[in-house]
Amino acid sequence: MLRLHDTATGTVRPLELRNEGEVSMYVCGPTVYDLPHIGHGRANLTFDILRRYLSFTGLRVHHVANVTDVDDNIIKRASELGRTEPDVAAEFEDRWWESMDALGDLRPQDVPHATQYIEDMVALVGDLMARGMAYETPDGVYLEVSKVDGYGLLAQQSLESLQAGARVEANEDKRSPLDFALWKKAKEGEPSWESPWGRGRPGWHTECVVMSLDLLGEGFDLHGGGQDLMFPHHENERAQAVADGKAFARHWMHHGWVEVEGTKMSKSLGNFSTLPDLLARCDARAYRLLVLRAHYRSPIEVTPETLADAEKALARLDGLARRFDVAEILARTPDGYVVGGTPPATDIDPGASAAFRAHMDDDLDTPGALAGIFELVTAAHSAADAGDEGEGGRLARTAAVLAAALGLSLRAADTVVDTESAQLVAERDEARRTRDFGRADALRDELVARGWTVEDTASGTAIRR
Repeated sequence: MLRLHDTATGTVRPLELRNEGEVSMYVCGPTVYDLPHIGHGRANLTFDILRRYLSFTGLRVHHVANVTDVDDNIIKRASELGRTEPDVAAEFEDRWWESMDALGDLRPQDVPHATQYIEDMVALVGDLMARGMAYETPDGVYLEVSKVDGYGLLAQQSLESLQAGARVEANEDKRSPLDFALWKKAKEGEPSWESPWGRGRPGWHTECVVMSLDLLGEGFDLHGGGQDLMFPHHENERAQAVADGKAFARHWMHHGWVEVEGTKMSKSLGNFSTLPDLLARCDARAYRLLVLRAHYRSPIEVTPETLADAEKALARLDGLARRFDVAEILARTPDGYVVGGTPPATDIDPGASAAFRAHMDDDLDTPGALAGIFELVTAAHSAADAGDEGEGGRLARTAAVLAAALGLSLRAADTVVDTESAQLVAERDEARRTRDFGRADALRDELVARGWTVEDTASGTAIRR
């Protein structure tokens, strides 16, 4: 049974399902006002890996991730660009999905947009007002968190502790600095909708409550996101459901930061890098491998050096694919990898498969699971080198199936090399022959920039994607 760390209890505990054989999973999605950054990439990869593994074990997964398409940041960006908010949101949502598709992430079955749920959000705010859990001010409607049982659960702090640490608010109409907006009354020129409290728009924390409960129902299994969403965003989602008498998520999962030289990556610190930029510079699979190498709750360093090291490891997997014809395995099924618990390649090593599942069931121990896959790579080559091609093939298939369960594809080769790339390969081989290594390195860099992985072999330069 899969055991995951639960932020609400602070313990690693079994993921207990509401309905046998089914997993309902809600993951906070993007606010679409800019290009996705590498932290977004880690978030999506983390939950893609979880989803694929759940499917690998034979479970049916209902995956929901929202899109915030009305927000302060979108309004600001639209003003800066001289465009409408829907136009800006549509452009950056398209760019979001381009990047996630490039990472090989499975798309959620449902992608609700905030603007599709305004009426339902107004209804929720009305219910909270009627229950005496919210109050109106000149600029909006706020939830009174002191009335919510257990507020602070996800932060693992008491209400009193949170109040003591809260920053001083300029808004004197709020009863507590922890109270948060359910409805923001419209300012001139901003998008707005009708409500009993005047025209306005919902607060950010309200949309996910309404959408998750509508699409997954009360008491859904898992709510996930990054550690930065733990408090106040997820706590405030939970608070609204509690205040409205609704059972919310049964399990909370949060992943660690992306770091650059030991510092959390963020736009404010100036160490922000876009995901499209990263994907233009390296094999998308290298980022997935980098994420898999770290436990999901640990920070990861994303640097040219760590990505280059991940690409070297990918070369070992691709070498296996070239030798044993297992590169096509990931493509056989689009979701998860094993349908109904039956592997597509039944002749796989049972001990290795059991060890893989033991690691993954232990709070998604992807580093341990990945180490087992690379042990299989070594064992497959050793068996074949010793003359046992059958055993080598069996171990190679096992490695490929388990890698596919993590969304990690193996590539034997790119069969089509364009004319310009072929010319660069020829020029590089000539430069190496004449010992012009500076020129050879420059040509390697140009090939890499074109998306090729470059290898030096006894017969010359080999390129593949």
